[in-house]
Amino acid sequence: MSLETSFERRSLPLEYPFGIARGTTTETDAVFVRIEDDDGATGVGAAAPSARYGETAATAEAVLPDLLSVVEGVGDPHQLERIERRMRETVRQNPSARAAVSVALHDLVAKRFDVPLYRYWGLDPADTLETSYTIGLDETETMRAKTETALERGFGTLKVKLGTDRDLEIVRTIRSVAPDARLFVDANEAWSPREAVRKIERLVEFDPAFVEQPVSADDPEGLQFVSERSALPIAADESCRTLADVPRVADRCDIVNLKLMKCGGLLEARRIISAARAQGLEVLCGCMTESNASIAAACHLAPLVDYADLDGSLLLADDPADGVPMPDGRINLAGLERPGTGAVLDAA
Repeated sequence: MSLETSFERRSLPLEYPFGIARGTTTETDAVFVRIEDDDGATGVGAAAPSARYGETAATAEAVLPDLLSVVEGVGDPHQLERIERRMRETVRQNPSARAAVSVALHDLVAKRFDVPLYRYWGLDPADTLETSYTIGLDETETMRAKTETALERGFGTLKVKLGTDRDLEIVRTIRSVAPDARLFVDANEAWSPREAVRKIERLVEFDPAFVEQPVSADDPEGLQFVSERSALPIAADESCRTLADVPRVADRCDIVNLKLMKCGGLLEARRIISAARAQGLEVLCGCMTESNASIAAACHLAPLVDYADLDGSLLLADDPADGVPMPDGRINLAGLERPGTGAVLDAA
């Protein structure tokens, strides 16, 4: 068997400016990957590089020829373990580029069996979740308006970005608009440990499900300090990137945030889930601002995790890929009528 591979970079505007504690963006760069077999079946994936993890679209483009050379050299898309191992040996960093190839391979393999990816894995499509919809940092009244729009679109779970001197005002405002919504709050490393403990004490009255990454990932002792004193569950995001990080954060959090773009691929993602379970941790499956070309694959992990934050494609002004149906934010794997991940990339 021979495989033909290609990739292309596109800039994707966001529907609204998207703010977190580290800054605000108005567009995201994606690098799309295609892998085609002799029979004309094509798997698609996409990289959503993050500067937080030392990646850009340019670095992804730079390493993809080497990664795709590995794929072509092995020649058999079913050799997923071997290909991902060789990709790690070839390019140790750039996890989003490796994730794009991993997603495209899994998409292709499931298409070769003519089944959706969840069925290839033997998972129950009924055992799925509702994704949160993220309210990015902005002026408080703008965040109120975004919340009202999210509720009008049917979302019942909201993720609220924090990391300002008006965090409590923001959460109070959003809770007033959405009294029945399930809330996640995410500080993106913005607080000091003592500040985090103080703010969490005040946040309790607004009943968030958890607080994500309250302190810097470079301060593991600070994360432990907060976790030991927090009245709310703590989720580790920037502090937990790969499988090796799971045991390191196990006594410092209650939940790990798994992202394909951090860990480098679907096989590694499933290992992280297993390791988290072994440590007694819950799992949140998250994302960057991404196209359905990669979000669709993460949706197939929904039966294995406790929380989903897979709204990355919903934040785009226009996604060049279709994916898994999400009526009212519910990840509807059973409603997927296509094999593979369900991603369909336009031909532009």
